[in-house]
Amino acid sequence: MASQGPIPLTPREALSGILGSVSMTCWIFLLVPQLIENYRNGNSDAISLVFVIIWFVGDIANLLGGVLSGLVPVIVAIAIYFCIADGVLISQCLYYKLRNVRHEAHRRTRSLSGTPDPTTPLLGRRFSDTVAPRTRRRSSGSLRGYQNPGPRDGSAEDPLAKILEESEFGRKAWVKNFASVLGVFVIGLVGWTMAWRTGMWEPAPLDSPTAPDQAASGQVLGYFSAVCYLGARLPQIYKNYTDKSCEGLSLLFFILSLMGNLTYGAGILAHSTERAYFVTNLPWLIGSLGTIAEDVIIFAQFRLYTVPGAVIV
Repeated sequence: MASQGPIPLTPREALSGILGSVSMTCWIFLLVPQLIENYRNGNSDAISLVFVIIWFVGDIANLLGGVLSGLVPVIVAIAIYFCIADGVLISQCLYYKLRNVRHEAHRRTRSLSGTPDPTTPLLGRRFSDTVAPRTRRRSSGSLRGYQNPGPRDGSAEDPLAKILEESEFGRKAWVKNFASVLGVFVIGLVGWTMAWRTGMWEPAPLDSPTAPDQAASGQVLGYFSAVCYLGARLPQIYKNYTDKSCEGLSLLFFILSLMGNLTYGAGILAHSTERAYFVTNLPWLIGSLGTIAEDVIIFAQFRLYTVPGAVIV
């Protein structure tokens, strides 16, 4: 018998749907801050390519495992978008790496031939003048003790004015990040409400008609994707540690990742906590909730390696 009107919802089903929608919104906007950051810097050196590639492999396994296990449609939809988003970021990283290698090879060729490189002043301005307010946030701390600020005649920078300016920009950056997070929640809530009202979304049944062999294959792929997710951030954490810097990384990128993983796992648990359902979704719970601890480490690195008052976007 065909149902008439929206399917009645229990509070848990509504919460599961909302959390899933918020999670999907996080992943939709996840890469935007980092893509913009790479574009501003003209490179993607801050991102560990190994991190992104392992993440991509995990997303492929996550997608295949979700389909074979017959998971709820929102999980499969998020997995599809994961793969698309990873491809975009990997493409940008490879583009900048290849472009910068060509620029460096061209510069060395001109240097060996004795021909002046007409682009040298321009490149110098790009990385010293244009990016100076961002890249000097580490060096300014070490040089501040050796520089005489001089008289306040406009010939030298006033340290107090610089501190106040940095604090203002820092507050604006945090306000911007908070507004972005709030906007993601609002978009996710509105999106779910519209999908439910129009019949595009409805509660998923707890029982799954998936064949046993498909479910087993899905579980194997799910655990493999969880291992990839847990291991993917390790190269990035190590790179931040060796560089003693998070410059070039977008803090909002990792905030959205944390939110996406948290709402993703919470949405699964809100749907059901029955043992059979929990066991079926255990790989995806490990892959989502398990990476939160690693994200916290990256947040600590942002705090540790950033000069107080610097802009974090």
